[in-house]
Amino acid sequence: MTAPLVIIGNGMAAARLCEELRGRDPACPVTVVGAEPHPAYNRVLLSDVLARKVAVEDLVLKPAAWWERHGIHVMQGVPATGIDRTEKTVTLSDGSVLPYSRLVLATGSHPIRLPLPGADLPGVLTFRDLKDVEALIAAARPGTRAVVIGGGLLGLEAASGLAAAGAETTLVHLMDRLMERQLDPAAAALLRGSLEARGVKVQLEADSARIEGTDRACGLRLKDGTLLPADLVVMACGVRPNADLARSAGLSCARGVLVDDQLATSDPAIHAIGECAEHRGAVYGLVAPAYEQARALAAHLCGERAAYEGSTVSTNLKVSGVYVFSAGDITGGPGCEDILLTDTGRGTYRRLILKEGRLVGAVLFGDTSDGLFYLDLITRHAPVAHLRADLAFGRSALERAA
Repeated sequence: MTAPLVIIGNGMAAARLCEELRGRDPACPVTVVGAEPHPAYNRVLLSDVLARKVAVEDLVLKPAAWWERHGIHVMQGVPATGIDRTEKTVTLSDGSVLPYSRLVLATGSHPIRLPLPGADLPGVLTFRDLKDVEALIAAARPGTRAVVIGGGLLGLEAASGLAAAGAETTLVHLMDRLMERQLDPAAAALLRGSLEARGVKVQLEADSARIEGTDRACGLRLKDGTLLPADLVVMACGVRPNADLARSAGLSCARGVLVDDQLATSDPAIHAIGECAEHRGAVYGLVAPAYEQARALAAHLCGERAAYEGSTVSTNLKVSGVYVFSAGDITGGPGCEDILLTDTGRGTYRRLILKEGRLVGAVLFGDTSDGLFYLDLITRHAPVAHLRADLAFGRSALERAA
């Protein structure tokens, strides 16, 4: 590939795409445009920064020397404001215009802000990027009362980080269990107990009504009338794809930017990967699918026969000593069988879901060391009936039994 490539977005997906491209083509001209004034960084570790366990500089994915050595031009803190598909140019906030032959959208996602009364008060924050974390660090002090809305991945990370920073933290969640999309009731109960042991109060089936306060937030009122006093309210209840630029350029969008198996949009010169992309009706808000998309797109752009056919969703949570893994279909519908292994003394739980002699889902709590092994079996649709006696004990047990 010798034509100029412009990547809009300087996050984890864009960084992996550049790495994959350089592994195949060391000379193609690449420009990366990032809205944030920071080099590409690891968002997975943001809760550790909030907990003051990891320094901000340790989040950087690649040093400046790597980008220079590979001839990739990176522009930080200059959001793209428009795409001219006829002229094949990108306009930036500083007025500069970049020509492209191929364009990749890796614009990520926006944090969801619930439309609650009082949501615009000072003291109401989100938890999504480094700017959010810096604001939370400035606001959270030992004794600060913090309420986090959302019991998914973002909410757990925010609550764990705030509690570790010394804030008196309450996590509220609308559903009857934490991470209901990834965990079964047993694993979710273990997760709740682990969080509470770390100082996070958990309130389930808690429907937020409004944020109280005049000059700044002073509490969260629930629909049942309960008032949770708070100096800080954090909305960490999910994200939505950032398809704003794509929509303004007239590209086909639904929840995200619609892409085919070559990650191409409705304009064949423009591709999209990561959290902004919607492929076969799925939008992935996780790192692993973004990396798989980056690998497939790099191969396609470099002339290889490559296609992205979707990802098997897995969740690997490691926050403040809490280890959780989930992959595949955990609903356990008709025709499914469960293998359960529980050790209350060690605080571990494993549930493996089988269907027609194959592993289709896995939930692990406490010990997630075999998570990727189970994910591989699920992804490959590998027959496991003959391994059933030892399957719950993981890869090492199966290797000993072989």
